[in-house]
Amino acid sequence: MTRLFTRRDWLAFAAVAVAGLAGTGAHAQARPPVVLAAASMQESLNKAADAWVARGHPRPVLSFAASSALARQIVNGAPADLFVSADEEWMDYVAHAPGRPGGWIKPGTRANFLTNGLALIAPAGSPVRLSIRRGFPLAQALGPNGRLATGQVGAVPAGKYAKEALTNLGVWPSVAGRIAGAESVRAALALVARGETPLGIVYATDAAVEPKVRVVGLFPPQSHGPIVYPIVGIAGSTNPEGEGFRRFLLSREGHKIFLAYGFGPR
Repeated sequence: MTRLFTRRDWLAFAAVAVAGLAGTGAHAQARPPVVLAAASMQESLNKAADAWVARGHPRPVLSFAASSALARQIVNGAPADLFVSADEEWMDYVAHAPGRPGGWIKPGTRANFLTNGLALIAPAGSPVRLSIRRGFPLAQALGPNGRLATGQVGAVPAGKYAKEALTNLGVWPSVAGRIAGAESVRAALALVARGETPLGIVYATDAAVEPKVRVVGLFPPQSHGPIVYPIVGIAGSTNPEGEGFRRFLLSREGHKIFLAYGFGPR
């Protein structure tokens, strides 16, 4: 289960990160930004952080988890500089959550960042073949005891998109009781990669970075709402590196990094 960090936890985390930069020349003069990002961005955002370092900046401190868990951490006081969510609903949650005068996000910093697709996956050696369409035999493909891995359908964005797509395709009732709801999309990906479930639903970008799975099919874009990744600055952050990194991610150079990992344009 994903732990929700307290403010004390995050202050200690940030202090360790800053201490690690002591004595590193020019980087010692700047504090690295703390970025909370959707689990599906691990490889791409690390690559972007490397590019930011190459421009002469300290390396951002990146923390990945389900957007739902990160949003709750923010409203619990996590002292982060940036938040990237895998859906707009959890960004809206942070924007409107009570508890902080003036709100939890910096005005004027929210922007739609990236888009993604939804994929049905199986272990790499699986013989399963399915055509994703209305009424397709998903439950039958799971076998008598198999479960369908995805994010928790009530909270994790990938799980919510999966339920929406399956509902619109008319197959949700047949698999509703057979969901292996994981704490993040990467946890769902791991279930399939290890062969613990015969099928799973993850983002297309997740499927692309895991050689132990293969894509059975892509869900039609019209079967679910747009998968949009918004980015925002966190209220209370006074670190100029945070705003600088946000602008870099939204720049043409930054955007190219994510397109190379299969994300779509904003």
